[in-house]
Amino acid sequence: MKKVLCFGEFLLRISPASDNQAAEKNPMQLYMGGAEANVATALAGWNVPTKYCTVLPDNFMSSHVIDYLEYKGIYTSSIIYSGNRIGIYYLEKGADLKGKMVYDREHSSFSLIKPGMIDWDKVLRDVDWFNLSAISPALNQNVADVCLEAVKAASRLGITISLDLNHRTRLWKYGKEPIEVMPQIVEHCNVLMGNIWAANSLLGIPVDEHIHDKKSQEAYLAHAKETSLALIERFPKCHTVANTFRFDSDQENITYYTSLFTDNEQYNSDVFTCKGVVDRSGSGDCYMAGLIYGKYNQHPPQEIVNYATSAAFGKLQEMGDSTEQNVFRVKKMM
Repeated sequence: MKKVLCFGEFLLRISPASDNQAAEKNPMQLYMGGAEANVATALAGWNVPTKYCTVLPDNFMSSHVIDYLEYKGIYTSSIIYSGNRIGIYYLEKGADLKGKMVYDREHSSFSLIKPGMIDWDKVLRDVDWFNLSAISPALNQNVADVCLEAVKAASRLGITISLDLNHRTRLWKYGKEPIEVMPQIVEHCNVLMGNIWAANSLLGIPVDEHIHDKKSQEAYLAHAKETSLALIERFPKCHTVANTFRFDSDQENITYYTSLFTDNEQYNSDVFTCKGVVDRSGSGDCYMAGLIYGKYNQHPPQEIVNYATSAAFGKLQEMGDSTEQNVFRVKKMM
């Protein structure tokens, strides 16, 4: 059976302990993560054959990482060893990734990758879906070049390519604007996930600067359709676009809904609401996993958007970067 391959940096996350009693002895907690690893973990948990490609140092910590990934059911044979350290990021308890967080990824093993280090024909030989995110090319030019190298190889082999348009302004620090780098990568992609603002920041797709003034779900979803059509027109290989909307009205009351545009029609999810979240990290990754899960299993578009939205919303109530939700739990929330 063909596999899904996720490519990106494995990260260790350090956050203050969420439990006051535990914090007395261990004030900091460590989580396994990284956007693409989170996607791989969810897919493996939903019985989609998944492998993961990254770069790790050849030391005992990487051995523990490999054990963790394989325990989750992820194939690790495509991981290569180079460099001296695993990337880290620090996140305040419950914070958004655009808020109180600090990256410590400079000179990590993954950040030092260069074109030619990975034999993509070999890595992709048992793959029919390739997934990556905009976080990787944000690190430096070499990583961006490797991402371009990868999508070109996958496209040449007829593999479906999905990309999460997650925009991390803290990472674009190497003299290039996202719009100078991302279009060449997206040119080879078939499935895009993000939101109307990320499409604007990374790809220059127009966005209504006054959309928030309308305060209307209908207006946001109509804009999502406009953005989807613009992306498909500009990037002919793209046939599916997902847009997610999460609004934290007062950092407590959460509203979440999404749309999926495919086959020239938009499918919208129900609206999910809750008061407070356990952890915001990894929710978007869970949505991408849900999108791939539905496409991989050839589910109808409405079922795909419902499942992905339910999975992403459920992740908000889990501590850590990756989800532990099984298919039954996600469908029950639907």
